[in-house]
Amino acid sequence: MNAELTRKALEKVGNAHVLVNVISRRVRQLNSGGGGISRPLVAVTPEMGVADIALLELLEEKIGYELEAEVGASGSEAPKRRRSRKAAVA
Repeated sequence: MNAELTRKALEKVGNAHVLVNVISRRVRQLNSGGGGISRPLVAVTPEMGVADIALLELLEEKIGYELEAEVGASGSEAPKRRRSRKAAVA
């Protein structure tokens, strides 16, 4: 991966974990090879890797991302796990 593209994308996104998720999802799409969504949205050169293409698409705002609301803010929390009770062995 191109370090300069990665640095610029991180500045744009602001969170490394979000950046990894956005880029990895786009890399999977590009690698799937099924037609429209798997074609690069930017001009590519032969030496560019798939991750570089995804980073460039993000920087040129050809792809975007949306953060979901925090869990609990909307009242949709994950169900709590129940503890199983073990029978006493005599």
